[in-house]
Parts: sequence; C-alpha cells; structure tokens
Amino acid sequence: MDTNTGELLAACLASLAPLSLEIEDESHRHAGHAGARDGGHFRVAIVAAVFSGKGTLARHRLVYDAAGDLMRGRIHALSIHARAPEEV
Repeated sequence: MDTNTGELLAACLASLAPLSLEIEDESHRHAGHAGARDGGHFRVAIVAAVFSGKGTLARHRLVYDAAGDLMRGRIHALSIHARAPEEV
C-alpha cells in the first residue's frame, strides 16, 4: 500500500467510527491505466454503525465525503465494501 495515502485515508475514515477497516492499495493492478498516474487505486472494506439503515449509494457518499480531498488527487479510484455491524 502507498503507506502515506493509505494512512491518510484511514485517518479520514476514522470520522465514521469504524468497527473494522481494511484498506488495500491495488494500484499495481492498474499499471499503464491512464488515470493511474494521477492517483492510486484503493479497496476499502469498512464496518460502521453509521451505515445502518442506509442503502449502498448513501454509504458510498459517506465514505467519499469522509475521504474528502484525497479523492481529488491522491486517489483515482476507490472500491468500497461498506457494511453495518448487523450485516457482518
């Protein structure tokens, strides 16, 4: 993982009070992809109570909002698996 970006992303997602958080840098899988030079590709698996009662789109919006400025530079693509505690 791009440690710096991964750590920054983890710090941003801490605002969602995750019970579980996994971040994987998948940038190596996208070498040569035009957008890959502008930012990394990351996969996030997160479990948080804030997702309870919310659909997929609302959950992804929460994650993107928490990631903030990272989505406008350091991260080109973000794969999100967001679950509520009762779904684990």
